[in-house]
Amino acid sequence: MIKEISHKSLQGIPVVIVLLAALLTAIALVVLGAIIVNIPMIVIAAVTLPVLVFLLAGLFMVNPNEARVLQLFGRYVGTVHEEGLRWANPFFTKGKISVRVRNFETERSKVNDADGNPIEIAVVVVWKVVDTAEATFEVDDYENFMRVQSDSAVRNLATQYPYDSRDENVTSLRGNTEDIAERLKTEIQGRLNKAGLQVLEARITHLAYAQEIASAMLQRQQAGAIIEAREQIVEGAVSIVQKALDGLSERGVVDLDEERKAAMVSNLLVVLCGEKGTQPVVNTGSLYQ
Repeated sequence: MIKEISHKSLQGIPVVIVLLAALLTAIALVVLGAIIVNIPMIVIAAVTLPVLVFLLAGLFMVNPNEARVLQLFGRYVGTVHEEGLRWANPFFTKGKISVRVRNFETERSKVNDADGNPIEIAVVVVWKVVDTAEATFEVDDYENFMRVQSDSAVRNLATQYPYDSRDENVTSLRGNTEDIAERLKTEIQGRLNKAGLQVLEARITHLAYAQEIASAMLQRQQAGAIIEAREQIVEGAVSIVQKALDGLSERGVVDLDEERKAAMVSNLLVVLCGEKGTQPVVNTGSLYQ
């Protein structure tokens, strides 16, 4: 594999000053040679002029968070990261490559989760180039390579976990977003190492059941929420009834036999667990007794 090599280029401004001074000198020699009719002087100055102009072609600009990949007749020479006006061998080809932080959002993909349910998922990937040589020479188009590999990693990860889970010990796409984001980042990074790219962050931006089962899954979630709420209500009602019976017994307010305790428990549970407001009912038979 081709790894990045740092290339030390020359500062451009001093080179410009020297070359411009040499150009002016060569022009002056041509003029002077023509005045004094000195043929050798004219020939030397005339030959020097195109050489100086050619040396000016070695100047190039490097912007912040940008690099230049240098090649000499197809051979990789090195990479220049120093900002500003620089100068290198005019025979070098100087390919521009950005090392800025970029982000990419995948398209919504329809896949089956670990439970076999069709879901739609999309993620955003924050990335940058960290090895300009690998990004330039190891893959044909590193941007397209990143897109394809990110989409493949998302599909692969989505099939390993369920969309949702009521078990806290089971990792799910919806319930463990931080863990999923970290595993997604690791999954994508493993595919991009050969391209000289680094994944800074990867997060899910869209997660939903596919349209064909969305309605059924919504009903399932609503049913689960109702069951959980009922369980909590019943648990609280039982606790209240227990406290009521214990309070009556400790304070000696009334002495209830088992049959009346059962009736009282039944009535209290109906009152506490019922959805509608209760209506008072007077048991006249019990009063007369």
